[in-house]
Amino acid sequence: MSFYGTLNLHTGQEIVLRSDQMNGTVSVQHLQQILDAFPTQHILLFWDRATWHKGALVRQFLEAHPRLEVVYFPVAAPELNPQEHVWKAARRAVSHNHRVAKLPQLADRFEEYLHQATFESSFLYRYGYGAISCPNFN
Repeated sequence: MSFYGTLNLHTGQEIVLRSDQMNGTVSVQHLQQILDAFPTQHILLFWDRATWHKGALVRQFLEAHPRLEVVYFPVAAPELNPQEHVWKAARRAVSHNHRVAKLPQLADRFEEYLHQATFESSFLYRYGYGAISCPNFN
C-alpha cells in the first residue's frame, strides 16, 4: 500500500491518493486530483525525482495542463521536501508505539490522519515568500 501526497504549503492541508502501486498512471491520477482541488488557480508543484514522476504519461499530462508547473527537488535532498516531514509526522502519530493487527487497518488510519491533520511548513518563508507580493497565492 502506498500513498501519493501533496502538501498545500499555504494551508497545511494534504491532498492524498492511496494506491497499490507507484507508476505514471497513478501519478497522473494524483495530478488530476490536485487540479480538481484548485480548479481556477495556477499551481506550482515541488516534486521529487521519482522515476514515475518523469515518464511519458506524466510529461504528456503536464503539457496538456499548463496551469500546473513542476519544479523538481535536487537529487538526494529529501530534507528540502516538506512532504517528507508529513510522512514522518504521520508515521509518528499512527504507527509508532501503536499496535495495529492488520495492514489495511494501518493504511486506513494513516490516510485518515493525513486528511484530518494540518502540517506547518516554513518552506515558503525560508525561500522568501514573506518578502514578495503574491496576489494569486491566496
